[in-house]
Amino acid sequence: MNDGPAAGGGRTVVRRRSAVAAVVAAAALGLAAGRFVLPPPPGSTAHPTARSSAAAGGASQGASAPATPGGSVPTPGSPASASGSASPTGVTGATGPVTTANLLDPAAFDPDVGSGRIHVSDRYGDGAYANAACSGEKTLTQTLGGPGAHFRGLMTTPRTNPDDTTLAATGHGDQVAREVAADARTPSLAQNFTDRLLLEEVPCQEEVPGHWVYGKTTTVRLAPDVVGNWMGSYRGDLNTTGTAPEGTEPCGGIAVLRSGTHYGVLEVDACLGTAAMDRVVRAALSQL
Repeated sequence: MNDGPAAGGGRTVVRRRSAVAAVVAAAALGLAAGRFVLPPPPGSTAHPTARSSAAAGGASQGASAPATPGGSVPTPGSPASASGSASPTGVTGATGPVTTANLLDPAAFDPDVGSGRIHVSDRYGDGAYANAACSGEKTLTQTLGGPGAHFRGLMTTPRTNPDDTTLAATGHGDQVAREVAADARTPSLAQNFTDRLLLEEVPCQEEVPGHWVYGKTTTVRLAPDVVGNWMGSYRGDLNTTGTAPEGTEPCGGIAVLRSGTHYGVLEVDACLGTAAMDRVVRAALSQL
């Protein structure tokens, strides 16, 4: 991919001890090799590491970008940073099925992108949730196992991709954001899923100079079980050392979200800086 990646939940049953073992194994391998390796979910076969075309259920698009500092999940060669560790009164994790009411509203992008300009398109099913050339494009089901997630596209055009109506037909420039969300049924499984999804993106924090990258991971915590980890996106011409440039604002990015039993991935294609990304991630967490 040139300047950035693109965007597609699944549901499976995993015993708590197996879920913890998967994450611990991933971390241990990462510490040994300097890069995190994601094990397949218990009960499933290993998933492919790359896809040459849009995944089943819809073509994936959107900017995969470098990230900014932060995160409880370790990142290669960089410390994590946290944002908003205090828990606002009344914020609790979600339970029960995800509906379109749990997805991000256009108003979250005011004033950076006027909500009056944003068209919303929803669908339910499977599909690609990220088009990360560094880690391979997959569907949510391929990564986590099990069908069924809500997809929402927010675009500045009413014209949608016929293969995936949550993507703008006119491409990246008209895509504001794309969110995928589902219910894992238990908080521990939702935690396992979000850990796995975040580890899928971590390799994109280190790329050869000239290739787009994610910056460091930033954690936003609204409550003990309402947590988002996001990484800002940086164009290839800003990557001169193999990692995101220090002290430079991102241009959009990607977030992995969890609220109770709900989990999701939010890709922001609009060129938002650190403060705006933080605000949008908080809004998405509050909605989820």
